[in-house]
Amino acid sequence: MNQKRIVECVPNFSEGRDMEVIKKITDSIEKVEDVSVLNVDPGAATNRTVVTFVGTPEAVVEAAFQAVKTAGELIDMSKHKGAHPRIGATDVLPLIPVAGITLEECAKMARDLAKRIADELQIPCYCYEAAAFKPERKNLAVCRSGEYEAIPEKLSDPERQPDFMPADTSRAVHTGCSVVGARDFLIAVNFNLNSTSTRRANAIAFDVREKGRPGQPGTLKCTKAIGWYIDEYGIAQVSMNMTNLNVTPLHVAFDEVSRCAQNRGLRVTGTEIVGLLPKKALIEAGKYFLRKQQRSTGIPEEDIIKIAIKSMSLDDLRPFKPEEKVIEYLIERQGAEGKEQEKLVGKTVREFALETSRESPAPGGGTISAYMGALAAALGTMVANLSSHKRGWDERWEEFSNWADKGQLLMDELLMLVDKDTEAFNKIMEAFQMPKNSDEEKALRNEAIQAATLYAAQVPMQTMKAAMQTFEVCREMAREGNPNSVSDAGVGALAARAAVIGAGLNVKINASSLDDKQQAKELVSEADRLIAEAEKCEKEIMTIVNQKILS
Repeated sequence: MNQKRIVECVPNFSEGRDMEVIKKITDSIEKVEDVSVLNVDPGAATNRTVVTFVGTPEAVVEAAFQAVKTAGELIDMSKHKGAHPRIGATDVLPLIPVAGITLEECAKMARDLAKRIADELQIPCYCYEAAAFKPERKNLAVCRSGEYEAIPEKLSDPERQPDFMPADTSRAVHTGCSVVGARDFLIAVNFNLNSTSTRRANAIAFDVREKGRPGQPGTLKCTKAIGWYIDEYGIAQVSMNMTNLNVTPLHVAFDEVSRCAQNRGLRVTGTEIVGLLPKKALIEAGKYFLRKQQRSTGIPEEDIIKIAIKSMSLDDLRPFKPEEKVIEYLIERQGAEGKEQEKLVGKTVREFALETSRESPAPGGGTISAYMGALAAALGTMVANLSSHKRGWDERWEEFSNWADKGQLLMDELLMLVDKDTEAFNKIMEAFQMPKNSDEEKALRNEAIQAATLYAAQVPMQTMKAAMQTFEVCREMAREGNPNSVSDAGVGALAARAAVIGAGLNVKINASSLDDKQQAKELVSEADRLIAEAEKCEKEIMTIVNQKILS
């Protein structure tokens, strides 16, 4: 199953006082499709604004370019004064992988973006962090040394010149330079202590932070930490920046700070997340704590996140709302705003049934087939979880947990196909509504109909293939799972068979409308093969189920 690719961008613009300028910059970002602005944080004293936006990689890169262009037109660095170090109108521009994309890919995008900015906007660019061409330029401070005032000297010095130099550097007088790069997601987190002692909080911070104390490195790589006292809460905290979650995940930091606090006679009472965090940080934490309990990790995402929240007491100081703190959920919420119709998978069971019963042709058989497949995966997963937690089977918890994980992934994929099938049908309807007043319009209309029809055959084919994989989970649970739930594994096999055959019917009916008969024949042949295999799998599983029930 393909994971949605999400990149975050956190550009810093050298303007924090003129809200009209700031709005024009953010407007240029929001005009790009598939991008969501999550936060705009202007600072008057620093005369600087930090903007956070996210989206698909291609959209984020385009939005970043447009923002640099707008900032270069509106901000005159020759007149800029502020408390924060700065080198350009768009001072620093990091691309940050959130989901489905690597840091290396973001680094390549950052270099390409820097080159485009220099070539098209005539703004000199340095590359930093993972995108740096020179080791020393990984450090932002090295790229920004001397700030805006040192630019004329740096442009003429081959050793200090930006990585990408425009043909004409005269614009730099007003735009300055930009520092473009890629870095890992940074989490700012505070660990709450049952103490008011800043000294003891600092001691714990020195124990864990990578830098440690003189002559003694700390225990957590890629972390920076300090202890402080917070008047608002009346407690001391260990305040930490985590710069690489792949090296030191959030749950590892929590456990280590807790250990060091206990060694000094203190306790960590909770965790405060400052700003946003990627979903994977909570999913990894939830699964980590479930494994420590020898509990199955193949449970719904919402339940895993709830375990993470309770295990690290993320709600110690105030309610922790994932929909407001997790980047992916914020994107989903913003994307849903203004939509006329809620997704089918968001409806209640009754609403789904009522929507299906109405005279509109969608949702139809393909959608129901995908849902049947999701129910098949859900039943297999349920048996796996019941088996994982069965009294007397403690030594087998991980075996069944792994099957539950597989079932959850299949269920998620098939639930995604529920709405995808209806969307595929709607594409056909849209194609049929295209104008046909001229030969050219007729040709374009027919081309669109054929493309939409092929897609409408390919989506149920995806459903067939995903539903076929649920047989593996149901078969294993019928053989090895909790015998008291063997009938549930059987019902799962029946649902999987219905999903495959039902989706197959949709493949065939759409294939019959294709002009490319060879392609249609191949689709029908593959559908028939999967149907025959599904019937065989269902019979095999039902034989196991009936034998176990009789015995």
